[in-house]
Amino acid sequence: MEPEQETDTEHRLQLYAYLQPREHHRTYLAIMRLFTSTLLADLSAGEVSSALAAAERDGRIDIGESHVDVVIPRLRQLVEWGNLVHGRRETIAASIAEFQQGSMRYQVSKLAVRVQRDVDELLRVPEGAREVSRELLPAIERGLVQLGETLATASARTQLDAGSLPARRARELLAERVTTLFLQHAELAATVRDFYAYLGQILTRHHLAPEEISGFRNLLVEYIQVVVEDVLRHTPKIAATLSTLAGARSELLNLLRPAEQLGTAVERTRGRRDKDWQDLTDWFADRPGNPSQVTALRDATTRAIGALLATVRRATTGGGLLPSRRAELVRLAGWFDAATPDEAHSIYAAAFGMYSARNLLPAPEHDGDDEHTPWRDGPAVDVSVSVRGRGDRGARGRTSRIMDDPITEQGLLAQAREADERRESASAELAAAATDLGNVTLSGEALGAFCELLTLAMAQREGADDPGAATDQVRGLTLTLTPESGRTTTIRSTSGTLTLRDTAVGIARAEVRGAR
Repeated sequence: MEPEQETDTEHRLQLYAYLQPREHHRTYLAIMRLFTSTLLADLSAGEVSSALAAAERDGRIDIGESHVDVVIPRLRQLVEWGNLVHGRRETIAASIAEFQQGSMRYQVSKLAVRVQRDVDELLRVPEGAREVSRELLPAIERGLVQLGETLATASARTQLDAGSLPARRARELLAERVTTLFLQHAELAATVRDFYAYLGQILTRHHLAPEEISGFRNLLVEYIQVVVEDVLRHTPKIAATLSTLAGARSELLNLLRPAEQLGTAVERTRGRRDKDWQDLTDWFADRPGNPSQVTALRDATTRAIGALLATVRRATTGGGLLPSRRAELVRLAGWFDAATPDEAHSIYAAAFGMYSARNLLPAPEHDGDDEHTPWRDGPAVDVSVSVRGRGDRGARGRTSRIMDDPITEQGLLAQAREADERRESASAELAAAATDLGNVTLSGEALGAFCELLTLAMAQREGADDPGAATDQVRGLTLTLTPESGRTTTIRSTSGTLTLRDTAVGIARAEVRGAR
């Protein structure tokens, strides 16, 4: 990453600083909600203080946080993080204090609005599963078909008279269909990601109640089956239409060019860049070395069903880890909840056999106990699986390996150095043979490095007529593929001969910063 990009990234990540669970974070959150609640909010410290008074009365912020002398440093801190920017407005004040409170006004920055919007949306999201918007799949399919027809009409009318009213209306209709298509796909992709994230979170739980297992079984067998069937039914038609539109993509993007009055540094709506269409195509269609999201969805469903079957098998068989331990712990938690403090100590001692300790020996050399920290606030103890499931402390399995093994460590380092030297030698051999690649016999290591770059370069191509390139960032070696009809490239090596037809191969090596 370039130094300028790294600095910009760090600056943008500071926009999230006010969300950390630190002191006064509720005040920062209330201030940002105040600035993002209206358009073009331009507020002074006094106006912010007056607005926060209601939040203080309701208990949403701490007592005293709405005072103007407290609000001013909070606003300055938000300016330092980049969430707020200084506004400009003349103020008539009767005193110096009034001038200090009202002369400096604040506005919210563009990126801070997006951060706060995402935060509020996250806080509103329930913990349960999110329904997948399956109904958008046929809408996307119809939208792509209509988009192809609208593109042909807009192109024809623009060629006749680009400034005529029918041509402008055709381009507006084209932009409307493109925007609608990408909004529909964004909603579909978001619901799919959220649903499978929730599903993965649930399947990681080892102990599930019988009613939970039954509910998830119905979820997987019925709901996911419907989702996957709908996706697989509409995907071939969508992928075929996207493949047809790929040939007219440059013409489509030309018709959707931005308005000149907005300038060049504009965040454009999705669907106005070539990368947006490539991402949309990759969601539905596979490429060499780049499986689609539809394939990932099918694989995730298979893994989810396998994980559920394993959970059901653990719950219904007599051996292994028994989910009945969960019911016992829930019952014990109920006893603790209904007990008095003295009864809770007795229950804890009876359940876990933990009594007051008496130290009859000197303290160990490295004592990690802290007598000032209650046990409930101290570090958690890792309980082994055998103790959790069977209450058995007996050791099982073979003896653990020695963690600090200098001999093995030095051997692995030597192997890594040897592999690095072989790779460097192969890269140097390829760079030396770049000018006369067809008449040089490469070694097996050099051919292996060449095939790795060749595979990556081919994966970058969408079709056989497209060029491709791949770079080894460590060695600075770049391989390019250029389609050339009638050209045959032969790569000879001690391990065999590789022949590439209708393709020209180029190899170049750049100087790598910090290379030996």
